Amino acid sequence: MPSVIYIHPNGSRQTLDVPAGQSVMQAAVSRGIEEILGECGGNAMCATCHVYVEPDQLDRLPPMGDDEDALLDGAAADRLPNSRLSCQIKVTGELDGLVVRLPDRQV
Repeated sequence: MPSVIYIHPNGSRQTLDVPAGQSVMQAAVSRGIEEILGECGGNAMCATCHVYVEPDQLDRLPPMGDDEDALLDGAAADRLPNSRLSCQIKVTGELDGLVVRLPDRQV
């Protein structure tokens, strides 16, 4: 099972085994990672699942869609070049070891 590493704002790391096909957001919410809210349930409508993907891992992800791009402009935490919505990152075997940093706020 692929693993995803979540880095909290305080620097602590949490590694989750995530079933293939589940989103980075779904895994975090179902396991109580408080920094990801996912208020819209993963429908790419709210930007409360904003994360920062490690820059050297961005090329492992599918391209960002127009809706995701627009929503990131309204994210509560600063948008950076490595910002993504975790609801739009579906875990696959190729993403094993993905590292995402959690912003200090979602709203």
